[in-house]
Amino acid sequence: MKSIVISLVLQILLIACKSSSQNDSLPSCIAEKIETIKNEPARNPPAEVWKWQDDKLIYYYITSDCCDQYNYLYNEKCEVECAPDGGFTGKGNQKCPEFSDDLKKNLIWKDQRKVK
Repeated sequence: MKSIVISLVLQILLIACKSSSQNDSLPSCIAEKIETIKNEPARNPPAEVWKWQDDKLIYYYITSDCCDQYNYLYNEKCEVECAPDGGFTGKGNQKCPEFSDDLKKNLIWKDQRKVK
């Protein structure tokens, strides 16, 4: 029984370390945006933060909290680059740069809380 408990504790610590190291690689301003979202009521649909990598540039795409709002794309300094989608038309603000065909999109955080 004792070995099972120790094993479970080690697994939990390993998961916590992986989550922490993932957030440690984020720019502090993006980590702050995630913390702000965590302190707000849960969204429907849930908030998501994606890392977009195009050639040597890295962007962070953050979903909005509801309908007809832009989903913004930020650079590593948390400056808004554009809104790739969302808004009344669903097509964003149409001010995004041209991305290469090698654009990589990775989900880095999703709010797991349920709307009450």
